[in-house]
Amino acid sequence: MSDYHEPTSEMSEKERSLTRALNSLKEEIEAVDWYNQRVSVEKDESLKGILEHNMLEEIEHACMTLEWLRRNMDGWDKHLEEFLFTEGDISH
Repeated sequence: MSDYHEPTSEMSEKERSLTRALNSLKEEIEAVDWYNQRVSVEKDESLKGILEHNMLEEIEHACMTLEWLRRNMDGWDKHLEEFLFTEGDISH
């Protein structure tokens, strides 16, 4: 199955890179969820530690990709600045 909904021949290289980044971000977040679930039920402390370590690496990868998107795709910078590292209601 393709990650593209539009003909790639009509997309710029930048647009294809953005699609790669967005899909990578989705995959990293999904991996964080999987590891988090595994950590929550794992009884063996040694394995639990490994899974926690892996989860944190996936968080790192997601953050790196998010920063790349902030630098390269319109809209991310404005909204990240508005919501990240702030106090109070974020539902506005």
